[in-house]
Amino acid sequence: MKKLIFAMLAICSLLTAAKAQYISSVIEYIPAPGQYINTAPWGIPTSGNSLIGGLEGSLNLGAFGGYLIFEFENPVQNHPDNPFGIDFTIFNNALPNFSEAAVVYVMKDENENGIPDDNWYELAGSDYFFETSIHNYEVNYFNPGENGADIPWSDNFGNTGVIAANSFHTQNYYPNQDSFPEVPYQNYILGGSYIKGHIDKSNTTNVKSYRRAFGYADNNPRNTAPWTIPDNPYTETIENSGGDGFDISWAIDSDGNYLDLDEIHFIKVQNAMQNDAGWLGELSTEITGACVVSPDNTISGETDLVWFETLPDTIRAENVQLNPLCFHMGRKTQNAIFDWSLSMPDAQIEGNNLLNLQSSGTLEITISLTDKPEISHSQTVYVELNNSISTNSFPEVSLYPSPAQNYLQIDGINDVEIQIYNYTGKSLLQINQYQENNRIDVSDFANGVYLIKLSKAGKSKTFTFIINQ
Repeated sequence: MKKLIFAMLAICSLLTAAKAQYISSVIEYIPAPGQYINTAPWGIPTSGNSLIGGLEGSLNLGAFGGYLIFEFENPVQNHPDNPFGIDFTIFNNALPNFSEAAVVYVMKDENENGIPDDNWYELAGSDYFFETSIHNYEVNYFNPGENGADIPWSDNFGNTGVIAANSFHTQNYYPNQDSFPEVPYQNYILGGSYIKGHIDKSNTTNVKSYRRAFGYADNNPRNTAPWTIPDNPYTETIENSGGDGFDISWAIDSDGNYLDLDEIHFIKVQNAMQNDAGWLGELSTEITGACVVSPDNTISGETDLVWFETLPDTIRAENVQLNPLCFHMGRKTQNAIFDWSLSMPDAQIEGNNLLNLQSSGTLEITISLTDKPEISHSQTVYVELNNSISTNSFPEVSLYPSPAQNYLQIDGINDVEIQIYNYTGKSLLQINQYQENNRIDVSDFANGVYLIKLSKAGKSKTFTFIINQ
């Protein structure tokens, strides 16, 4: 009897595997420049074909903006019985502590013409709502016209850089025109959503690119079959198939509003990072395949998650604005109440989630939900302050207008040193001898929360201010 039962289970498993929907067609593949482009098996036009029908393919998107568009044989349903709400999973060659995160977009064939010419909707992952994320980012890549050369680039914010060539890959990293005729010979522009990520190059032989919480391809390693049972994206443990699961319910419109799509027909994967990983080269998303999830309402797990914006490895400002988020089923929730835990006794969280630091050292910051303390997230940073904060006898000053628009003024003090930081502690502006009522030009600053440190006669005080232009 047992043999019969095992035989029946084996047949059922084979039938389930046979019914699994894998990629049926790669519609478009336009890579950004990168060390694997123009080389087999990862960066040639036929790399897309390797993804069809299974999960052992080899395709590389190159640097920021490189993308792939594919479809399954049948539309992907936003099925209410899918485990954790996940509708499809994208697999990759990710390693622990090395994420090369890509944004995923979906499209419904609303005009029913069978081609992806309707509206793309981004699936908003954990980093979508951070101020360091850019949703209209563009990079212009320039062909050096020779093998083994750096690829210059410029972006639509005035920044420039290169995709650095290395000795391991000596071909031209710019897509060859005979292989990718859609890519102009001299230069081309790729655009989409950008996320900052978290690169740690403190150990040059063991560079790390830390995983994002959820919602990005090439972010989590694969595990084991059955591949149609998705991993829970709201926990750090890899429980089922691994890879990166996606819920159609994360789709947002151009204004950041969630949509309710019943099904989608096309999927676009775009490298969302523009980072150099030292001797490992540029961060460049790899894809090995994708499959549709099988509905199963017997599989359950945690569906709440907290996350706060990645901090720099070293903080040098006395005040840092933290940006906590809470998600339920991958959608951002409002009015969540958080608890903070800090490993340094003289550090504290002030109103509006402002981190106040008094001394240098290693700091672990943990956030949790007040009503579900088991839902938490931690980051460890090093605090390096040049001097201790001293607010005793510091003059009473006032900052205006509030919120600031094109300028900021300070009353009540003269001959003061001013430093302005963004919420991650990056210094943006320094004035050595500020005089009362002089206007500080902030017209080039983006809307958001900033820190301003006033220093005089060995004493200092830090304030927050808002720019809303």
